[in-house]
Amino acid sequence: MKSIKRLLGLGVVAASALAVTPAQATEHFKVCYSHYTGWEPYALLESTGILKRWEKKYDVDIEVSLINDYVESINLFTSGAYDACTMANMDALTIPAAGGVDSTALILGDFSNGNDGIVMKNGDSIKDLKGRDINLVELSVSHYLLTRALQQNNMSERDLTIVNTSDADIASLFVADKNAAAVTWNPPLQVVRNAKGAKMVFDSSQIPEEIMDMLVVRTDTSDNFKKAITGAWYELMGQLNSRSKQASALVREMAENSGATEAEFLAQLKTTYMYFDPAKAVEVFNADKTYKTMDYIRQFSFEHGLFGQGAADANFVGIEFPNGKVLGDKHNIKLRFDPSYMALAAQGKL
Repeated sequence: MKSIKRLLGLGVVAASALAVTPAQATEHFKVCYSHYTGWEPYALLESTGILKRWEKKYDVDIEVSLINDYVESINLFTSGAYDACTMANMDALTIPAAGGVDSTALILGDFSNGNDGIVMKNGDSIKDLKGRDINLVELSVSHYLLTRALQQNNMSERDLTIVNTSDADIASLFVADKNAAAVTWNPPLQVVRNAKGAKMVFDSSQIPEEIMDMLVVRTDTSDNFKKAITGAWYELMGQLNSRSKQASALVREMAENSGATEAEFLAQLKTTYMYFDPAKAVEVFNADKTYKTMDYIRQFSFEHGLFGQGAADANFVGIEFPNGKVLGDKHNIKLRFDPSYMALAAQGKL
């Protein structure tokens, strides 16, 4: 509160102070997401009116925007155009964190349990990819999935040619190419795997819990924003998990938004392990497995040059976990797994 005091006369005797208390300015924040089964609920935050209630509770204004290109959405977050963005754990490490943006994994929405896959025509197994071109978003989770599949089949990236492709174009290119091979995620995966002559030869259920889909925020964003977006998300999760007519209507809305039929979207949900219960998501962030997974991912990232030329080794970026452990440089922590807001949601304290 700012007080303005005006002295009358010669200033020997002070008059009563006039206190002027302007209303607290509402904070404005921007959230972006891209098309993916586990992120389609972000569009529902506004259409259901849930977000408005949480904005009012914490006196914040939150704008939620769809960005059609996944990598572009993360680049926009990294550049400062958005305060929060949906992304996978690997991409959080290799784009904003490696780029020097102090980032916090705030909400664990799901893990891919078959929602990412490798599909090809004229082939029945990973080994049939030898000598082929394969479309994917280079240096993304799709690239990571391909590498893990190749490792399990005693192959390497030298055995094929990676063609860097926007996720917005992968499905149409696959359908048009008689000898196509691609790595992608839902919803385009649904189109790709159902194309004539297509066979899925590997999917993320074969590397369980390694591909986490999260909402990542700039660490220095306000506490009120973090509480509001977390509270809104889990209120919506409660509705989606209610198995009610309302939940069915929300699923239909998400299907329409994603360009899928209701049956197609329900099929995608089956390969998406959604953390409807925030307590379960908290357990994942606290688990040793998450530490081990991120160690594996950072090694992959360094080996593929994703930390940039300035990185001498995989320790370049520090990753902080809730148990106090730090992977990498503790003086350069740029990615933080913070379950505290999900814990508040689980305790009903938001």
